[in-house]
Amino acid sequence: MRHSLPALGIALALAFPAFACAQAAPAPAASSTTSPAKPSPAQTPPRDPFFWLGEINKATAVINTDQGLLDKSMAPRLAAGVAKVIADGNQPGGKRPATVITFEPLLIQAAGQDITLLHAGRSSQDMHATYRAAILRDKLLELADQLNATAKTLVGLAERHADTVVPNYTNGVAAQPNSYGHYLLGFAAGLDRDAQRIREAYARVDRSPMGTTVLNGTSWPLDRKRMAKYLGFGALVDNAYDASQISSMDEPVEVGSIVTSIALRTGGFVEDVMTQYAQSRPWILLQEGGGNTYVSSAMPQKRNPGLLNDTRSAASTAITLAMGPIIQTHNITPGMSDPKDVKQNSAMVDSAISALKRWDRVLKAMVISPDRALEELSSDWTASQELADVLMRKYKLPFRVGHHFASEVVEYAKEKNIKPLDFPYDQARRIYAEAVKDSKYPAGLPMDEKEFRATLDPVAIVKNRATVGGPQPAEMQRMLKEANERLAAQDTWIKERRAFIDGSLAELDRAFDQLVASGNGDKPR
Repeated sequence: MRHSLPALGIALALAFPAFACAQAAPAPAASSTTSPAKPSPAQTPPRDPFFWLGEINKATAVINTDQGLLDKSMAPRLAAGVAKVIADGNQPGGKRPATVITFEPLLIQAAGQDITLLHAGRSSQDMHATYRAAILRDKLLELADQLNATAKTLVGLAERHADTVVPNYTNGVAAQPNSYGHYLLGFAAGLDRDAQRIREAYARVDRSPMGTTVLNGTSWPLDRKRMAKYLGFGALVDNAYDASQISSMDEPVEVGSIVTSIALRTGGFVEDVMTQYAQSRPWILLQEGGGNTYVSSAMPQKRNPGLLNDTRSAASTAITLAMGPIIQTHNITPGMSDPKDVKQNSAMVDSAISALKRWDRVLKAMVISPDRALEELSSDWTASQELADVLMRKYKLPFRVGHHFASEVVEYAKEKNIKPLDFPYDQARRIYAEAVKDSKYPAGLPMDEKEFRATLDPVAIVKNRATVGGPQPAEMQRMLKEANERLAAQDTWIKERRAFIDGSLAELDRAFDQLVASGNGDKPR
């Protein structure tokens, strides 16, 4: 019996009304008994469970005939029966059953009981595990595609704002000046790790369970490798017990962890932007109109960031759905179907895609004011650490002594409401002398006034960073170049994976069509 998780079902129904409707929808009407022509490319059927059950049956007919496991004189007629069921299901309103036990009656109706000879060494366990892996594999490629699209927008924005100096925050407080492009590349690096996780998970999902039957294989000498190749899998699930009992439960859990990572990253970015909306004069806003913002129903001055709210909500929905496979896999015996539901797991991946699409919209809608950001930097003491750094790097003053001096400068400035670039140099000299009076260091501030003021310039601080991975122009150019190269490589990887699957299925089509045609016009009964 299949166990469900009520909380997850409610979440799915709330987040994806179409999913709830699909669950409750009645079976489609019976199809015509006449075998129609293959659908045009514009009518290509979805790669749903019905599609993959059809592909599995096609591959079985071809492979088992070639191996002598299926009578060659009978094989064309049985293959024609498979073709009829697939063609009927591809018609509008056609039956597209999602389980072996509901697919098989259609096969029998098309070609008689003999068609069950295709079940040599097969089980619903390995057939269902196979189509779940195939569907999840397609979903991972969809996710990778959208992740790359959003990351491209992010990197493009970083390139445009490589020289835009803004405050960065820690613990919710302005901390240091930074290039906004550098900040964005930090998020791009996180998304690149998510892309790596997708590639790694894909390799584990892209393994064929077909031929493992239920637990320990079969006495039929099935060609598992050829089956995997026809279905576009890159490898086999090696251990027959692992195939449907362990691995098929691991896969949605692992994908759920990727969805969680993407959603957390999305939400974190949104919340960082949201902090600006609490200011009376933000340095970053959403462009008004186009569904980005909306006017408050009561307060005419307010422009609420609706797109940010929607993006955060989409990320939260993704995390909610990603918890489903973990909870459903918890404390059940190996192989149970609880976490394996195709619609639930597809909805989970779709939720991450939705969050990424909204994040992409946010990035394209942002209006950044470099002047306002610099004004905010100049009104606060986010450059004060540089005083201690320069005193140590250039004048060999211990960092803690320099830090104490800088801290006293900031305290005096805030008490007197003095901005960094307006701080009196004579007061800096006085504070320095007091900071070192009980030490072995000379009482005179080693910086002249020009150097003191340059040290507090946020733009100069960003340009003069020297470490690898910093926001200085040379490093920004290097990191932007490498980020774009990684995006191009990921795009190539996605295209190659899709081409391999499509090519494998096309090869299966050719072999299957030849088998059907070899029947010299025999039609399925």
